[in-house]
Amino acid sequence: CFSNSLEGVPRGGNHLFKSGDAQGALSCYTKALKLSGDQTEAAVLHRNRAACYLKLEDYAKAEADASKDPGDIKARFRRAQALQKLGRLDQAFLDAQKCAQLEPKNKAFQELLRLLGTQIQQKVRSCGFRMLSSTDARVQQMFKLLLDDSAQLSDKQKAAQNLVVLSREDAGAEQVFRNDGVKLLQKLLASHHEDIVLSALRTLVGLCTGHQSRTMAIVHELGMPQLCAVMGSGASAVSLAACHLLQVMFEALTEGMKRDIRGKDEAILPEPSRELRSMLQHLLDMMPAATVSGPGRDSAINLLVKQVPRKSLRNPDNSVTLWTVDHGLKKVLEVAGTVPELADGPPLTDNTPMSCSVLLNKLYDDLKCDSERENFNRLCEEYVQYYFSQPALESKVRAIQAVSVLLQGPSDVGNRTLELSGVMETVIAMCASENLIHQQVAVETLIHAAGKAKRASFITANGVALLKDLYKTSENDRIRVRALVGLCKLGSAGGTDFSMKQFAEGSTLKLAKQCRKWLCNDSLPATSRRWAVEGLAYLTFDADVKEDLVEDKKALNAMFELAKSEDKTVLFAVGSTLVNCTNSYDVEKPDPQLVELAKYAKQHVPEEHPKDAQSFVEKRLLKLLQAGVVSALVCMVKQESPALTDACKECIARVFLALVERQEDRGMVVAQGGGKALIPLATENTDVGKVKASQALAKITITSNPEIAFPGERIYEVVRPLVNLLHLECTLLQNFEALMALTNLAGINERLSRQKIIKEKAVSKVEGYMFEEHELVRAAATECMCNLALSTEVQKLFLATGNDRLKLVVLFCGEEDERLRKAAAGTLAMLTAEQPELCARIPGTTSHWLEILQALLLSDSQDLRHRGVVIALNIMQAERDLTEKLMESEALEILSVMAKEDTDARGPISKIAQQCLEVAVRYGIIKSAEGRVGKATSDS
Repeated sequence: CFSNSLEGVPRGGNHLFKSGDAQGALSCYTKALKLSGDQTEAAVLHRNRAACYLKLEDYAKAEADASKDPGDIKARFRRAQALQKLGRLDQAFLDAQKCAQLEPKNKAFQELLRLLGTQIQQKVRSCGFRMLSSTDARVQQMFKLLLDDSAQLSDKQKAAQNLVVLSREDAGAEQVFRNDGVKLLQKLLASHHEDIVLSALRTLVGLCTGHQSRTMAIVHELGMPQLCAVMGSGASAVSLAACHLLQVMFEALTEGMKRDIRGKDEAILPEPSRELRSMLQHLLDMMPAATVSGPGRDSAINLLVKQVPRKSLRNPDNSVTLWTVDHGLKKVLEVAGTVPELADGPPLTDNTPMSCSVLLNKLYDDLKCDSERENFNRLCEEYVQYYFSQPALESKVRAIQAVSVLLQGPSDVGNRTLELSGVMETVIAMCASENLIHQQVAVETLIHAAGKAKRASFITANGVALLKDLYKTSENDRIRVRALVGLCKLGSAGGTDFSMKQFAEGSTLKLAKQCRKWLCNDSLPATSRRWAVEGLAYLTFDADVKEDLVEDKKALNAMFELAKSEDKTVLFAVGSTLVNCTNSYDVEKPDPQLVELAKYAKQHVPEEHPKDAQSFVEKRLLKLLQAGVVSALVCMVKQESPALTDACKECIARVFLALVERQEDRGMVVAQGGGKALIPLATENTDVGKVKASQALAKITITSNPEIAFPGERIYEVVRPLVNLLHLECTLLQNFEALMALTNLAGINERLSRQKIIKEKAVSKVEGYMFEEHELVRAAATECMCNLALSTEVQKLFLATGNDRLKLVVLFCGEEDERLRKAAAGTLAMLTAEQPELCARIPGTTSHWLEILQALLLSDSQDLRHRGVVIALNIMQAERDLTEKLMESEALEILSVMAKEDTDARGPISKIAQQCLEVAVRYGIIKSAEGRVGKATSDS
């Protein structure tokens, strides 16, 4: 152990543990935990300390430490060992069973599982009663307790929670279902105790997961009205749990439609399309219902967003979307047009309008042809015209609110409704209304319209004066902040082009200062503060504004807290602001010759702000990291809301990629959960967002220990995003970084990394990049193949006849690029060691094979000489004929010289060279005399 440094402490602990000093190792790991601030490193230390406690027979502490990261298979195994010693056999059995499922060939796991099974059976016999591990008995006991009116609430809550645990196992779920469990759960759903209702919903999730036949039976028995009523209740936790249940039901039914056999009992079931339509109809009916709570309505919208549009546009069937548009579009518009302060309409949350915008946009994007889009437009125009034609002013406000929501979603549809006779004029007029709510709706609509190029010029000409007047004269901050955002939006029309400024010098800085002031004003409602972030999202196109914002720690903290809050509508504004501050947007640099031509022709040429130079960007990134941007981004990724759109995810992915650009910052990003957050961003995102997130994962994997950055099974999930970067549409830099990251992963272990890489069909892609012209990419691909060659499956590819894989590796050993030679020689050394029969094929790959091998042995690089002498030894041990060819060449003299070199100075090279000579002596090809070697003669 070192006294003042974490480095070396874990290593010292490992050394002590291996030498049998468990107490000394325990002290090391405990000290390391006090010094470490890294969560992933702490998890490894807790796991190691658990092993020490097991050795010292302190099983309670061993269980506590192993429970810190039960997702890690080693930690789970140690917890199982501790639980066994503590006598908690049923819990130990579950842990051991999970370990054995993850690694079925692990003998230690199988042995512990067998031992626990024996101990449990002995305990059953000795106690004289059937243990609660008997699934049927446990179900009956829990049902009896839950139906007993005289039972204490705490006992019922515990029984209900046990049902949840039981339903997660297939046998337990089947027992619950066959013992009329659905009827019992139906009664529990009517309970007045939230914990009981939540347990009932989570048990139903276990029954439905991946099982279509049970799901169909449960839908029929419970009925959608009851499930929707539970989801529409006021309790947000219950609403979310019910939403999750319905999501699982949808997945079970839709997945079942893809298979001929649906259900574990192999019963052929009817298509569940009728049940799916019924479920969708009930969700649509929830939209305008006054009895449904705001969170319940948001959950219904979230389900429609996830379930209605096609998952892939390659699927030609969009019939569910067409059905939803015909049967439910106007119901969604009823919610979109609701202004809670004015109407007796359904209760909404702050997130509902944005959720409606997302749903409307998803539906519109899923339409395939002009006739379908025209029908969508017609229905929206009919709704707006109906309310706009009513004499009551509140009806017109409702119509304008619906237009505002459409402008945030399918903007083309919103623009068409805005062009209806009298609508735009009414919006302008209402901006001057004395009614605060009318004024607020009109200003918001004007702001959303200003973002569309078609309307921006009109509003710049007609609306700037109005917005300025509202900003200066309004006595209400809610109106002023919205007017300010409108001015910000119009002022940023030039984007990042320094020469295209809409307002006078210094005006954007004043607007940004006011936005930051409102953002930090806790007395303002969150919705108004969100508008301040919206303003910054536009103003941060200006580099001066970026610089001021990152210097204002109070404003940054306020923005990050909003990103973590219940107000999900702020997510895109925060993401956009951070993209601007980190310059992580795409900028196409024009050809210098074209720029000169444009200047000659007196055409406009975009100019970069001096403070957008790389040196300024790096300083801004560092300040954002210090302010806690990573934790804010991680919280944003975890949000379960339609507001977390693919466009928002792309912004987050861009920012993460910028944050990990510098190698020294990657550890901080990983320590704060950035690595974990990037995995879903790399799989569920826009195409560009997936690439950005995957590249960020690659950068982290290259320079970090993957076992620490992605502990446990998580490392398995990193492979696919990296393999996806091995695509012709990706840049060479992205290809190179993916190959480097895969090389690092392939060197870890067989099951979690190499097998996954092979399963993702990456081997052929890696081989393709071995032919790349760029030296670094070719070398990186060969390095990756070197580590993949540890797998027997890859070795078999080289053993197969009729291919030039071995020839390519041998030829690469003779290339000038030293990095490529090292990788190829390492691959050849690995292959010839593991598959000796490949040695006999080497002479057939090229007539220059001996010269290539001799060049490796004579190289100035110690690494190359080491690889070369290993290859020579493998060849000589494989066949006598090959040894004769080597000994007849200059290799004999080279090996003789290498064998005489100072062993201590040269390490293992001279020892291996000596082994080569000893092989030749055993074959009788050369003879040894007083430590010297020479060719054997016929009389020897």
